[in-house]
Amino acid sequence: MGRRVFSYRNLTLIRSSVLHSRNFSSTILQPPRLCNSQPSTIPGIDFLRQSRRGFAKGRKSKDDSGSASVDVAVDIGPAVKENASAQMDAAVVALSRELCKIRTGRASDGMLDHIIVETRGVKVPLNRIALVSVLDSKTLSVNPYDPDTLKALQKAIASSPLGLNPKEDGQRLVAAIPPLTKEHIQAMCKVISKSSEDVKQSIRRARQKALDTIKKAGSSVPKDSVKRLEKEIDELTKKFVKSADDICKSKEKEITQG
Repeated sequence: MGRRVFSYRNLTLIRSSVLHSRNFSSTILQPPRLCNSQPSTIPGIDFLRQSRRGFAKGRKSKDDSGSASVDVAVDIGPAVKENASAQMDAAVVALSRELCKIRTGRASDGMLDHIIVETRGVKVPLNRIALVSVLDSKTLSVNPYDPDTLKALQKAIASSPLGLNPKEDGQRLVAAIPPLTKEHIQAMCKVISKSSEDVKQSIRRARQKALDTIKKAGSSVPKDSVKRLEKEIDELTKKFVKSADDICKSKEKEITQG
């Protein structure tokens, strides 16, 4: 009899504690009411509710009713085109820099930009320590910002593969552009042709990387979007290949026509 009474007392206490915890939970979760007003909202609770409602895993999300999942389309097009364009453009810029190293029969203020000068134990590009200008179609003028670097400039220009022999003229250097020989013209045209082919291969590699990225995206990209994106990459490739061809043809014209 004592055990039954004890059990009933325990059961009563348990029920009481459960009811008390429910009332306590509802009190905590219930937004506070102001006098004669609608229930106010607690920003923290609303934030948690919205966060849970909007949470999505992978490419799945829920609609407003929360009853069905919806696939989220992934638009990789802009990033793929931007990366491909940057790589192709870098290849064309590198080509332009390489061709500037090739001497033509005509003076150009940029033909010395690639020369590195060592002065006071530091190696710097020539165009950072001197101003190069064209006196006429066959003569360059090199004016150092610091007269103490004149000798270092003269040595760097003379040792470059351009075949120039600059002379001191006061606080500047004057370099005459010697005429090109037939053998030199033929050799330079071969170098340009090789450079053109190298840059085209770089452009095609950038194209292939873009196509591989599209392929790896798989079913996340609609088929019509894939075809459109591949076409845009091909058009981009043709554009940069043409740009490289134009640069090389212009350089060949400079060399052959002097």
